[in-house]
Amino acid sequence: MTKDITYWQYLELENLLKLQGGITGNESDVSEDELHFIIVHQVFELWFKLAIRELRLARDILGQPKVEEDIIPFVVHHIKRVNTILQLASHHFELMETLTPQDFLNFRGKLGTASGFQSFQLREMEFILGLDQKQRDAQGHPNPARYITATAGTEGFGAEIRERITNAQQETTLRDALHEWLYRTPIHGSGPLDDGDDEVISSFIQDYLDQMAKVNQHQIDMLVAAGGNEEQIKKQFDVTVTNASDFLNATDVDGDPKLRRTRVAILFIESYRKLPLLAFPRLLLDTIVEMEEYMTEFRFQHARMVERIIGRRVGTGGSAGVDYLDQTTKYRTFPELWAVRTLLLPPSDVPPLKNAEFYSFSTKT
Repeated sequence: MTKDITYWQYLELENLLKLQGGITGNESDVSEDELHFIIVHQVFELWFKLAIRELRLARDILGQPKVEEDIIPFVVHHIKRVNTILQLASHHFELMETLTPQDFLNFRGKLGTASGFQSFQLREMEFILGLDQKQRDAQGHPNPARYITATAGTEGFGAEIRERITNAQQETTLRDALHEWLYRTPIHGSGPLDDGDDEVISSFIQDYLDQMAKVNQHQIDMLVAAGGNEEQIKKQFDVTVTNASDFLNATDVDGDPKLRRTRVAILFIESYRKLPLLAFPRLLLDTIVEMEEYMTEFRFQHARMVERIIGRRVGTGGSAGVDYLDQTTKYRTFPELWAVRTLLLPPSDVPPLKNAEFYSFSTKT
């Protein structure tokens, strides 16, 4: 054990507290408002560093060929830490809002073309999570990897940034690892390598859609009895069943031939969530949805903070500013986890479970 080490030595405070000198490196040239701006953003980056470590840990565990049930609570624990980080980061924007527009404008010129879009750690987080570039393309947003690597250059810390971004793009994503884990989920006790598994999956889908149609018919009858237009109401509910069928029967979407079974696994876990062996898988899915919700909240609070302080000016990096930030709140890395919620039936209407004993805890010693 190391002896005689002090608190400030352990945290390297001698170096840490000298990093707020701004563009000149001299803290005497930095006003209280600029110091506030620098510290808050440095704290953001420290939180991002920890979140990246936690996400890679969760990804690596879920990406194993076999994931034991008793390790899932450990994964949930570390993703929950990411969730708390995102919550805290969102609240940091409240601190940023103590900066008035005039306070910020006093030193905004010092930023030059520096922009939050250049936060390579935030971009690294997005890559590790598995955010699809197609979502950025759909909004007309720049490719962050190209932008950052072009900005970073090829020497010094810039070369390290380029390497980190390149590596993050090539890694297995948390989304991919989660989907691979979901793909192996037993459905009615049947695994993807079992004989007749495809028939089991097809049967589950059909049984579920039939139950959905029955639930819909009950709602249609109530709405018609209340004076609604039967043809119009029925058309609306028929669309929900059609959409559910399209979602569950998806094959080879974006080159993923396993997507059909993966989506069914999500629905199966959510539908029979009270089964002992599905309790923690369900909690894992909930925790990941929560993480994406906090990520969206972070983006939203960022946009509102920027709008409050600089209005709708062009961003320092040349972006559309608040308009760009608002559009990022539409990003979804785990759309299937959200979409399944539209399909869920009341527990009393879920199709009967087959091989229920498969999902119970063993009492053997």
